[in-house]
Amino acid sequence: MSENPQTNVPAHSVAADEGWTTIITPHRGWLDWRLGQLWRYRDLITLFVWRDFVSVSKQTILGPLWHVIQPLLTTITFTLIFGKIAKLPTNGVPPFLFYLAGTVSWSYFANNINKTSSTFVSNASLLGKVYFHRLAIPVSVAISNLVSFAIQLGIFLFFLAVYYLKGADIHFTGWIFLTPVFLLMLAGYGLGGGIIVSALTTRYRDLTQLVTFSVQLLMYATPVILPLSAMPEKYRWVLQANPLTPVVEGFRLGFLGAGDVTLTQLGASFGLMLVVLAVGMMLFTHVEKTFMDTV
Repeated sequence: MSENPQTNVPAHSVAADEGWTTIITPHRGWLDWRLGQLWRYRDLITLFVWRDFVSVSKQTILGPLWHVIQPLLTTITFTLIFGKIAKLPTNGVPPFLFYLAGTVSWSYFANNINKTSSTFVSNASLLGKVYFHRLAIPVSVAISNLVSFAIQLGIFLFFLAVYYLKGADIHFTGWIFLTPVFLLMLAGYGLGGGIIVSALTTRYRDLTQLVTFSVQLLMYATPVILPLSAMPEKYRWVLQANPLTPVVEGFRLGFLGAGDVTLTQLGASFGLMLVVLAVGMMLFTHVEKTFMDTV
């Protein structure tokens, strides 16, 4: 309970006398996430989502088309280098579809963690002027990226239909119904990891650069380019230790019928995602009350 600094009277007593309905205080515990309050700021989250979407289109030539061009260019590059030149195996799936599936799923995670990691620093001017639930910003990032994912998924399904009509050896499996779970896990890992970094960057700004570099390296430790089944046995543990591996493999197994994953592995990854997200929210709650002094 906070006190009035001039009279040493508890703030709640002053609030009762003055008829206040809301008290804003920095003294909060590690588990004081105030999720109910976050829900009351859903209209603000919607405005943040719209802001993020407009910012992509503003003062650009191609605008929203970048959501389409970026994964296609990445997929074409992977197909030429790793498919045509290096001739890496893709579990019998057309290389273009294999790399596009990995790129679409990986991009959602990478965009979440990269953008969330700069939450405090990039919004310092806004956060210092008005009070709102600070988690509204990272949550809006995940939703904004979900719009981008939906566009890219539509592109993936278009090429999937084209290859299917051409007789490619691809088929849906029951894992496709777990797509919402895959998205939830990618968002959880991205938000949790990004929130942890955003809390630390209030003191150590260069961590943002480290995150961008680390995410690029992590992609090569995830079956985005090489399927788990094609990895040499003595190095396979590297991919298996990555909690994102079951998500990417499960996504491909659902849409392409080619993937090496079990429900046990997916369940273990889901549990770790909850831990990462919880740690991120605890650290976020602890730092947000003092970050304006260091940002």
